[in-house]
Amino acid sequence: RAYLLRTASMALVGSYVALSKPLLAVFPVLGLALLRCAIAAVAMIPWTRPARDEPPLTRSEHLQLFLMSFFGNFLFSIAMLNGVARTTASAAGVILSTLPAVVALLSWLLLRERLGGRAVLAIALAVAGIALLSLVRADDGGRASALLGNLLMLAAVGCEASYVIFARRLAQRRAPLRVSALINLWGLALIAPWGLWQLAQAPIDFAAVGVVA
Repeated sequence: RAYLLRTASMALVGSYVALSKPLLAVFPVLGLALLRCAIAAVAMIPWTRPARDEPPLTRSEHLQLFLMSFFGNFLFSIAMLNGVARTTASAAGVILSTLPAVVALLSWLLLRERLGGRAVLAIALAVAGIALLSLVRADDGGRASALLGNLLMLAAVGCEASYVIFARRLAQRRAPLRVSALINLWGLALIAPWGLWQLAQAPIDFAAVGVVA
Protein backbone atom coordinates (compact mmCIF):
# COMPACT_ATOMS: atom_id res chain seq x y z
CA ARG A 1 0.00 0.00 0.00
CA ALA A 2 2.83 2.39 0.84
CA TYR A 3 4.51 1.71 -2.54
CA LEU A 4 1.22 2.34 -4.36
CA LEU A 5 0.68 5.62 -2.52
CA ARG A 6 4.23 6.79 -3.27
CA THR A 7 3.79 5.83 -6.94
CA ALA A 8 0.55 7.80 -7.09
CA SER A 9 2.20 10.82 -5.46
CA MET A 10 5.05 10.78 -7.99
CA ALA A 11 2.50 10.50 -10.83
CA LEU A 12 0.79 13.63 -9.51
CA VAL A 13 4.13 15.45 -9.29
CA GLY A 14 4.86 14.43 -12.88
CA SER A 15 1.48 15.79 -13.98
CA TYR A 16 2.22 19.02 -12.11
CA VAL A 17 5.48 19.43 -14.02
CA ALA A 18 3.90 18.68 -17.41
CA LEU A 19 1.01 21.09 -16.84
CA SER A 20 3.32 23.82 -15.52
CA LYS A 21 5.19 24.10 -18.82
CA PRO A 22 2.33 25.64 -20.86
CA LEU A 23 0.98 27.62 -17.88
CA LEU A 24 4.32 29.37 -17.45
CA ALA A 25 3.78 30.91 -20.88
CA VAL A 26 0.91 32.87 -19.28
CA PHE A 27 1.56 33.13 -15.54
CA PRO A 28 4.70 34.48 -13.84
CA VAL A 29 6.55 31.90 -11.74
CA LEU A 30 5.64 33.21 -8.29
CA GLY A 31 2.11 34.03 -9.40
CA LEU A 32 1.57 30.44 -10.54
CA ALA A 33 3.00 29.13 -7.26
CA LEU A 34 0.61 31.41 -5.36
CA LEU A 35 -2.40 30.18 -7.34
CA ARG A 36 -1.39 26.58 -6.69
CA CYS A 37 -1.21 27.12 -2.92
CA ALA A 38 -4.41 29.21 -2.85
CA ILE A 39 -6.46 26.55 -4.68
CA ALA A 40 -5.08 23.83 -2.42
CA ALA A 41 -5.79 25.92 0.71
CA VAL A 42 -9.48 26.18 -0.20
CA ALA A 43 -9.71 22.46 -0.98
CA MET A 44 -7.96 21.49 2.28
CA ILE A 45 -9.94 23.65 4.71
CA PRO A 46 -11.83 20.65 6.20
CA TRP A 47 -8.51 18.92 6.97
CA THR A 48 -7.04 21.75 9.05
CA ARG A 49 -9.16 20.94 12.10
CA PRO A 50 -7.60 18.63 14.70
CA ALA A 51 -9.16 15.27 15.40
CA ARG A 52 -11.16 14.74 18.56
CA ASP A 53 -8.93 14.47 21.64
CA GLU A 54 -5.84 15.29 19.56
CA PRO A 55 -3.23 17.10 21.69
CA PRO A 56 -2.08 20.57 20.56
CA LEU A 57 0.91 20.85 18.28
CA THR A 58 4.19 21.27 20.13
CA ARG A 59 6.73 23.98 19.36
CA SER A 60 8.96 21.37 17.73
CA GLU A 61 6.10 20.21 15.51
CA HIS A 62 5.32 23.78 14.46
CA LEU A 63 8.97 24.18 13.47
CA GLN A 64 8.88 20.94 11.50
CA LEU A 65 5.73 22.08 9.67
CA PHE A 66 7.41 25.37 8.79
CA LEU A 67 10.58 23.68 7.54
CA MET A 68 8.59 21.15 5.51
CA SER A 69 6.66 23.97 3.86
CA PHE A 70 9.76 26.13 3.35
CA PHE A 71 11.60 23.34 1.54
CA GLY A 72 8.73 21.30 0.08
CA ASN A 73 6.40 24.12 -0.98
CA PHE A 74 8.19 27.46 -1.15
CA LEU A 75 11.70 26.61 -2.37
CA PHE A 76 10.53 23.57 -4.34
CA SER A 77 7.96 25.61 -6.29
CA ILE A 78 10.43 28.39 -7.06
CA ALA A 79 13.19 26.02 -8.20
CA MET A 80 10.87 23.66 -10.08
CA LEU A 81 8.88 26.31 -11.95
CA ASN A 82 11.99 28.29 -12.90
CA GLY A 83 13.63 25.03 -13.98
CA VAL A 84 10.68 23.92 -16.11
CA ALA A 85 10.63 27.36 -17.76
CA ARG A 86 14.24 26.86 -18.91
CA THR A 87 14.36 23.18 -19.84
CA THR A 88 12.02 20.65 -21.44
CA ALA A 89 9.19 18.98 -19.54
CA SER A 90 10.68 15.57 -20.35
CA ALA A 91 14.08 16.51 -18.93
CA ALA A 92 12.40 17.95 -15.84
CA GLY A 93 10.47 14.71 -15.36
CA VAL A 94 13.59 12.59 -15.68
CA ILE A 95 15.40 14.67 -13.04
CA LEU A 96 12.41 14.57 -10.68
CA SER A 97 12.37 10.77 -11.00
CA THR A 98 15.67 10.71 -9.09
CA LEU A 99 13.82 11.80 -5.92
CA PRO A 100 13.72 8.31 -4.30
CA ALA A 101 17.47 7.93 -4.75
CA VAL A 102 18.14 11.38 -3.26
CA VAL A 103 15.85 10.59 -0.32
CA ALA A 104 17.80 7.38 0.29
CA LEU A 105 21.07 9.32 0.20
CA LEU A 106 19.82 11.98 2.65
CA SER A 107 18.43 9.26 4.93
CA TRP A 108 21.90 7.76 5.06
CA LEU A 109 23.58 11.12 5.69
CA LEU A 110 21.09 12.63 8.17
CA LEU A 111 19.19 9.72 9.72
CA ARG A 112 22.05 7.22 9.65
CA GLU A 113 19.93 4.63 7.87
CA ARG A 114 21.84 1.78 6.27
CA LEU A 115 21.92 1.72 2.48
CA GLY A 116 21.30 -1.65 0.87
CA GLY A 117 22.74 -2.78 -2.42
CA ARG A 118 19.64 -1.79 -4.39
CA ALA A 119 19.64 1.69 -2.87
CA VAL A 120 23.31 2.19 -3.78
CA LEU A 121 22.58 1.00 -7.32
CA ALA A 122 19.60 3.39 -7.57
CA ILE A 123 21.77 6.33 -6.47
CA ALA A 124 24.46 5.41 -9.00
CA LEU A 125 21.90 5.13 -11.81
CA ALA A 126 20.36 8.47 -10.83
CA VAL A 127 23.75 10.19 -10.98
CA ALA A 128 24.51 8.53 -14.31
CA GLY A 129 21.12 9.56 -15.70
CA ILE A 130 21.58 13.21 -14.76
CA ALA A 131 25.13 13.20 -16.16
CA LEU A 132 23.87 11.73 -19.45
CA LEU A 133 21.02 14.23 -19.60
CA SER A 134 23.42 17.15 -19.18
CA LEU A 135 25.30 16.01 -22.30
CA VAL A 136 22.21 16.07 -24.51
CA ARG A 137 22.01 19.16 -26.70
CA ALA A 138 18.97 21.29 -25.92
CA ASP A 139 16.29 21.41 -28.59
CA ASP A 140 15.45 25.07 -27.92
CA GLY A 141 16.35 27.89 -25.59
CA GLY A 142 20.08 27.24 -25.85
CA ARG A 143 22.36 24.80 -24.10
CA ALA A 144 23.24 27.20 -21.27
CA SER A 145 19.58 27.89 -20.48
CA ALA A 146 18.75 24.16 -20.50
CA LEU A 147 21.70 23.41 -18.22
CA LEU A 148 20.54 26.09 -15.77
CA GLY A 149 17.04 24.64 -15.92
CA ASN A 150 18.35 21.15 -15.18
CA LEU A 151 20.35 22.47 -12.22
CA LEU A 152 17.26 24.21 -10.87
CA MET A 153 15.31 20.97 -11.23
CA LEU A 154 18.06 19.17 -9.31
CA ALA A 155 17.76 21.82 -6.58
CA ALA A 156 14.00 21.18 -6.53
CA VAL A 157 14.68 17.47 -6.00
CA GLY A 158 16.93 18.34 -3.07
CA CYS A 159 14.20 20.52 -1.54
CA GLU A 160 11.57 17.80 -1.96
CA ALA A 161 13.90 15.18 -0.48
CA SER A 162 14.45 17.42 2.57
CA TYR A 163 10.65 17.66 2.89
CA VAL A 164 10.40 13.86 2.94
CA ILE A 165 13.06 13.59 5.65
CA PHE A 166 11.20 16.06 7.89
CA ALA A 167 7.87 14.37 7.14
CA ARG A 168 8.93 10.90 8.23
CA ARG A 169 8.80 11.66 11.94
CA LEU A 170 5.88 14.06 11.96
CA ALA A 171 3.58 11.80 9.90
CA GLN A 172 3.97 9.06 12.51
CA ARG A 173 2.41 11.27 15.21
CA ARG A 174 -0.14 13.36 13.29
CA ALA A 175 -2.84 12.69 10.70
CA PRO A 176 -1.28 12.93 7.21
CA LEU A 177 -4.22 14.93 5.81
CA ARG A 178 -3.94 17.56 8.54
CA VAL A 179 -0.18 17.76 8.12
CA SER A 180 -0.64 18.31 4.38
CA ALA A 181 -3.23 21.04 4.94
CA LEU A 182 -1.11 22.91 7.52
CA ILE A 183 1.99 22.68 5.34
CA ASN A 184 0.08 24.18 2.44
CA LEU A 185 -1.15 27.06 4.64
CA TRP A 186 2.45 27.81 5.56
CA GLY A 187 3.34 27.68 1.87
CA LEU A 188 0.55 30.13 1.05
CA ALA A 189 1.78 32.53 3.73
CA LEU A 190 5.36 32.32 2.45
CA ILE A 191 4.58 32.75 -1.25
CA ALA A 192 1.68 35.25 -1.02
CA PRO A 193 3.70 38.52 -0.73
CA TRP A 194 6.00 37.60 -3.62
CA GLY A 195 3.25 36.12 -5.79
CA LEU A 196 0.93 39.10 -5.34
CA TRP A 197 3.77 41.49 -6.14
CA GLN A 198 4.64 39.59 -9.32
CA LEU A 199 1.01 39.36 -10.44
CA ALA A 200 0.69 43.13 -9.90
CA GLN A 201 3.79 43.70 -12.03
CA ALA A 202 2.64 41.36 -14.83
CA PRO A 203 -1.18 41.24 -15.15
CA ILE A 204 -2.57 37.95 -16.46
CA ASP A 205 -3.60 37.82 -20.11
CA PHE A 206 -6.90 35.93 -19.75
CA ALA A 207 -7.19 35.52 -23.51
CA ALA A 208 -3.91 33.59 -23.43
CA VAL A 209 -5.19 31.53 -20.51
CA GLY A 210 -8.09 30.42 -22.69
CA VAL A 211 -5.70 29.40 -25.46
CA VAL A 212 -3.63 27.34 -23.01
CA ALA A 213 -6.76 25.70 -21.58
